[in-house]
Amino acid sequence: MSALKPPAAKSSVLKRPADAHSAFIRIRGARVHNLQSVDIDIPRDAVTVITGVSGSGKSSLAFDTLYAEGQRQYIDSLSAYARQFLDQIPRPDVDTIDGLAPTLAIDQKQGNSGARSTVATITEIYDYLRLLFARVGTPHCSQCGSSIAQQSADAIRQSLLALPSKTKLVLMAPMIRGRRGVHREVFETIQKSGLIRVRVDGELYLLEDVPPLAAKKNHTIEAVIDRLAIREGIESRLHESVDLALRLGDGLMSTSIQRPDDSKAPSDSKDGAWTETIYSTAMACVQCGASFEELEPRTFSFNSPYGACPTCDGLGHVGDGDAKTVCPACDGARLRPEARRVTIAGMSIDQLTAQPLSGAIEWMRQVTSHTSALHTQVAEPIVREVTRRLEFLMKVGVPYLTLDRPADSLSGGELQRVRLATSIGSGLVGVCYVLDEPSIGLHPGDHDRLIGCIRQLQVQGNTVVIVEHDEATMRHADFLVDIGPGAGKHGGRIISQGQPSEVADDPDSLTGQYLSGVRSVPIPDQRREPKQWLTITDVTTHNLKNVTAEFPLGCLVGISGVSGSGKSSLVNDTLYPALAKKRGLVGARPGPHKSLRGATRIDKLVPIDQAPIGRSPRSCPATYAGVLDEIRKVFAKTREAKTRGFTASRFSFNSKDGQCELCKGHGVERISMNFLSDLFVTCTRCGGKRFNRQTMQVRFKGTNVAEVLEMSVDGATEFFENVPKIHRLLSSLQDVGLGYVHLGQASTTLSGGEAQRIKLGTELARASTGQTLYLLDEPTTGLHFADVERLVGVLQRLVDAGNTVLVIEHNFDLLAACDWIIDLGPEGGVGGGQILAAGTPETVAKAKGNATGKYLKQTLRAGKRS
Repeated sequence: MSALKPPAAKSSVLKRPADAHSAFIRIRGARVHNLQSVDIDIPRDAVTVITGVSGSGKSSLAFDTLYAEGQRQYIDSLSAYARQFLDQIPRPDVDTIDGLAPTLAIDQKQGNSGARSTVATITEIYDYLRLLFARVGTPHCSQCGSSIAQQSADAIRQSLLALPSKTKLVLMAPMIRGRRGVHREVFETIQKSGLIRVRVDGELYLLEDVPPLAAKKNHTIEAVIDRLAIREGIESRLHESVDLALRLGDGLMSTSIQRPDDSKAPSDSKDGAWTETIYSTAMACVQCGASFEELEPRTFSFNSPYGACPTCDGLGHVGDGDAKTVCPACDGARLRPEARRVTIAGMSIDQLTAQPLSGAIEWMRQVTSHTSALHTQVAEPIVREVTRRLEFLMKVGVPYLTLDRPADSLSGGELQRVRLATSIGSGLVGVCYVLDEPSIGLHPGDHDRLIGCIRQLQVQGNTVVIVEHDEATMRHADFLVDIGPGAGKHGGRIISQGQPSEVADDPDSLTGQYLSGVRSVPIPDQRREPKQWLTITDVTTHNLKNVTAEFPLGCLVGISGVSGSGKSSLVNDTLYPALAKKRGLVGARPGPHKSLRGATRIDKLVPIDQAPIGRSPRSCPATYAGVLDEIRKVFAKTREAKTRGFTASRFSFNSKDGQCELCKGHGVERISMNFLSDLFVTCTRCGGKRFNRQTMQVRFKGTNVAEVLEMSVDGATEFFENVPKIHRLLSSLQDVGLGYVHLGQASTTLSGGEAQRIKLGTELARASTGQTLYLLDEPTTGLHFADVERLVGVLQRLVDAGNTVLVIEHNFDLLAACDWIIDLGPEGGVGGGQILAAGTPETVAKAKGNATGKYLKQTLRAGKRS
């Protein structure tokens, strides 16, 4: 595939002419985490895939070495002033890295995405749409629905004179509306106009009494033109005051009005007696005369008080947690009424962003045919850019998403593909992109489009390095690197490298053995026959179209289908909440359905998702799995602990008695660096061990509790082989492929797949009732072929014990090992939501009209051959 064709080599350094130096990123002596002084040359301007078993060192090489050094070099090139706004990155443990371009990481972490972040804001499409609607949109009156037209100064005066007699008015000229700064020149302008009062951020002041303004906060400043009451003979004064207000306010005038019926209320009351109204010579309703502010991009921003719905503050919902409900004022649109009443070709901005991507693209392509010649000139460059970005989103395999989809509702794979589309659209050249399993959550039918997008990045003149386990992505790479041979201390070495075909022919490469078909995930000779069923009827959650699904009990059941076809809507949003409700458990409300039958045949419900096992670095695999509790008991029973009077609680870094007094059990100290970012250094007292000296003096088999927490699961299993309870808990973590994880590893450093497998391993160690329903969402995430093989064995053991295991999955090695498959589709979003096929893998493989059948047939054939 590639013009770059370095020879296959068992050594970790490719031999090439000296003049080829600039064509490669040369890494020498990488020792980050478990990397064993790795030397490797990665081709530039090519697509390189790094693979290997879980914990072998893939991310250590790609992210913690390559990406980290690229970021460090960039930050070090900035001035000291600029560096204070950026996190300081320590130099990775590596001898040299030559030929490194500026690096960008596109991973699966949420990052700084807030509650208001959406697909449209992440991709910057919403910025273009706000500009489009501000410049081309037609506003409509939120009271009567009529189109908004300009209002003359005379019409404004007549509107005020029509108010009831004795109505009190405060006429003001808006000078600054929601802008940062101290604005001294504005106050000088007001003073030169002969005015003595001003309203700043809603408070009235004499000019000489205005307090200093915070430079970094938004402020609204209005010059008080006049305070008067409607009465006979006021016409001339009102005429002059309105003219001055409109002149100073550039066509805008703000008024505070108190009608005579409300005259008993004090002027500073908060009960609504004084009402605020904006008058404008630019925008007014021709029917009812109501005035509106001039349209600006911020009018359509739900991150700004000038555009956000005042009831929900732009969140689209009210309440917290399970008590969240759609905002009754904006119906989830996030925007204030004025913004939702602006349309282009009959479509408001909130209606447009609620469309599936295919619908949004169709609208964008036709919108200029519905605008005037002048508006078309303004709209064309904006429409062109938005359409281009929408097309990129379609290409990366998320056509079912809507632009208003909240970022925090996206899976890790979806979020990464949205960011990938943004990067393609940016047009950067000469960058090294580092991707973290972009195929996660994708049906194989969508892989070609994703691979095409990755190739497009490379064709633009960039280097792409991908950590990946997906076979199709490996086969399409220019260069493939297999790290291993095992995990943790047993990994960290380059086992094979070269073109995919060369790695496949390498007998030393575990990855190559699966690529060549020498090894494969085993397919059962016989499927379990269903005898009892769990049935949910007429489900209409999200895009599901009156789906009735039958799940066989006592079987391994796979839920398949293209991305967005309705798998999670059926299982996570409907079936699980409905079962939880039947069992009296507190949880989310199940999606709409008619009935649920067979729930009494299940006596335990265990959802195992990819949510973190803890939000704090103090949380770790040992605490979640309950291993640390047992380890603490072991140390408490030692002679030394009894002599000192130490109980089990002493051996916890969360305990004041046991933790280091200086770092409070964190293992690091925080040092303020003034204008530089705070520096975190290893605690000088405990050396990062987190425990105090007295606690670490207690030893079991010559090892203290801090040293135990530094052990891998594999090492600890051997160490505690004669402590049955600890050995059983750790063996379960080994069974799910987590032998490389350290007992005390911070939960914040674990991937979603690792967190899910820790939960699965913890459940394996518990006593099974034989009638448990396990629900897993893509458990193969982040797993190598060999790890998938191990996982399938674990799941089969659970089913052999009489339990039911239900997995949402795209991995066809796991699907081929299932007893029963329910396939949804045929497309994502509104084009999905139907059951296309149900039955054994062989039955689904023969079904027509479903994308799953094609790939399942290939997997079954390959499995039978091997």
